Amino acid sequence: RAAGNRGRTGDSEGAIARARMTSVEAVTSALEKLGIKPSAMVEHDAAMTVEAGLQAIEGKCPGVFVKNLVVRDKKAGLFLLSVRHDAKVDMKALPQLLGVSGGNFRMADSALMTEKLGVAQGSVTPLAVMNDTEGAVRLVLDKTLVADGATVALHPCTNTRTCSISGAELLAFVNSHGHEPLLADFAAAAAGNGNGGGGGGGGAAKPKEGGKPKEGGKAKAAGGGGPTKGAGKKENASEKGIEYTKAGNLPKWYEQVIVKSEMIEFYDISGCYILRPWSFSIWEAIKDFLDAKIKTVGVTNCYFPMFVSEAKLQAEKDHIEDFAPEVAWVTKSGDGDLNEPIAIRPTSETIMYPAFRSWIHSHRDLPIKLNQWCNVVRWEFKHPTPFLRTREFLWQEGHTAHATKEEADVEVLQILEFYAAVYEELLAVPVIKGRKTEKEKFAGGDYTTTVEAFIPAAGRAIQGATSHGLGQNFGKMFRIEFEGADGKKAIPWQNSWGLTTRTLGVMVMVHGDDKGLVLPPRVAPLQAVIVPITMKDVDEGAQLKTCGEIAAALREAGVRVHVDDRSNYNPGWKYSYWELKGVPLRLELGPKDMAKQQIRVVRRDTNDKEDVPLSILPQKAALLLVQMQHEMLARARQTRDSYVAQALTWEDFMAKIGAGNLVLTPYCNEKEFEELVKKRSKEEALAAAGEEAEDDRAAISLAVKTLCIPYEAPPLPDGTPCFISGKPAVCWTLWGRSY
Repeated sequence: RAAGNRGRTGDSEGAIARARMTSVEAVTSALEKLGIKPSAMVEHDAAMTVEAGLQAIEGKCPGVFVKNLVVRDKKAGLFLLSVRHDAKVDMKALPQLLGVSGGNFRMADSALMTEKLGVAQGSVTPLAVMNDTEGAVRLVLDKTLVADGATVALHPCTNTRTCSISGAELLAFVNSHGHEPLLADFAAAAAGNGNGGGGGGGGAAKPKEGGKPKEGGKAKAAGGGGPTKGAGKKENASEKGIEYTKAGNLPKWYEQVIVKSEMIEFYDISGCYILRPWSFSIWEAIKDFLDAKIKTVGVTNCYFPMFVSEAKLQAEKDHIEDFAPEVAWVTKSGDGDLNEPIAIRPTSETIMYPAFRSWIHSHRDLPIKLNQWCNVVRWEFKHPTPFLRTREFLWQEGHTAHATKEEADVEVLQILEFYAAVYEELLAVPVIKGRKTEKEKFAGGDYTTTVEAFIPAAGRAIQGATSHGLGQNFGKMFRIEFEGADGKKAIPWQNSWGLTTRTLGVMVMVHGDDKGLVLPPRVAPLQAVIVPITMKDVDEGAQLKTCGEIAAALREAGVRVHVDDRSNYNPGWKYSYWELKGVPLRLELGPKDMAKQQIRVVRRDTNDKEDVPLSILPQKAALLLVQMQHEMLARARQTRDSYVAQALTWEDFMAKIGAGNLVLTPYCNEKEFEELVKKRSKEEALAAAGEEAEDDRAAISLAVKTLCIPYEAPPLPDGTPCFISGKPAVCWTLWGRSY
């Protein structure tokens, strides 16, 4: 059993499940009283977004999927808007559309939804008016939902099910519960055709499609709304290749790239994935590189158990508070319950530090510098994304203890440099090094340093790796003491640091293109593939022998190479296959090449082609791989830098965030204003998009957050005001939307 809080977790889950069942039964019973039997009732995973709902019922549930927004205005009151899934709702147009005075409509909060409609956020439905016996909510229906012959697909007060009924049946249901709906023409309002409200008649126009997003194409991905279904699909694309463009539909593109390139395979437990040899080989390259680096500063590897007792896990309250909702618990052994539930490690501070207490007695026992390569489990409730957000992932975690703060602080930055090297030297991904704000630092630590990467296609940052100065906090909690050289008792200064398989996802999203992966040569499992081009009247045996000799010479030069001599595929198919897998160099050998003692070399990143004499091929290939590695980083850095902007005011800040940028601002560095930025940025983005209130479990958020206080920043003139508070700024801070 996986759960966030131990003890009564099973009971609470059962209570929630029973409440959901009661809700569904109540709706079904109410429908039956009116002689209404849904034409379909589909059970599925919780669908917290319209996109998730559409995917859950694809091919299973007929009808137009209904999107619901609960909005309020101080003067006009509370409204439930039920519209087509693809309809646009302009908040500014609502007063005219609904025929009410006032003009400051905002999304209602989840507590108000539950109070008035008896449903949780994400489960809102026009059927929920059955719970509004006081008539506190005015129902507004998109006219298209109840047009003649219309069928609608909607939640029966729970987002784990979707049912289909006719538009006429929907009208009968809401009317029977004392809610005569206002029928509105949202399509006409979105098209700017004036008042689309009213009671009936005239069938509404089909919602306009293909309109330009308010913040531009790049910001659409950045904003979290995501592309519509089918967006970005290539015309006449082969199912064997990548069917979506990276710019047109980043989520679909990413999923297809990592699956079709044979990096991952989906598993039957949500949030867990099979790392196939192609991806695991890249992780091994990262592991070997970093392991060598940390050993140069005296770190040694070890392994601690993956299980932790509740008592140890709860020992550091501030630390575990952030992890508590994600902790997975083992509660059974065979058919029996364990005497005490055991947690699966979300991180290892509370596992390792009791051992530190046993090992550290004197200053001569310090420093202790340990690292382990292992897996951890964090039972994320957000939508999982392979490599980027998973319930189980691989990582390394370093834990060290030092006699002085100065020594510990030096190590924090040493490790941060190693992490930057992983991204820049191995993966050709530029990163920004900096220090997290107090709000974003590691729970229980003194401070956190970070390397932040950027995904241009999404307009979002992503935390690459972190190195934490823990201070003496954990030493005090676990009573770790040592006798100093002066004979006095002291508490050691501790650090922890970690890097995960998230690195692979970042690499894919930064470098990949519409053909598939583009792998940096230093981590590519294969750096070159030789494709023989066979023709009639060609001695295939001699050709394959030449290919073998070329491969041997390349291996001698340190190039990882493979000869694709499969006879059941033609050369064109092989080209596409290895392009999809991102192999840096393709070497084509045809009959004319053999006659001229040359081979055609094609670069994966630029598609540049060059005929190279076989006599110099090993040297040329090695040079091209080095050149490719360097140029991939240079291009990625140039692109990243073009997305870094400065802003001195809130208006300029939001405009640049909306364009998908990272934004550097003068900042007073006070927690309350960091919270204000997150709140205001989300509210303004939701209002601009006319979307329903954001779900906490969404994989990515519309809210803007601090990424870091960069170590490399321009001078800050005295008296520069903070962009949000107006107080004197104390530092430049980097902000952005983030994964």
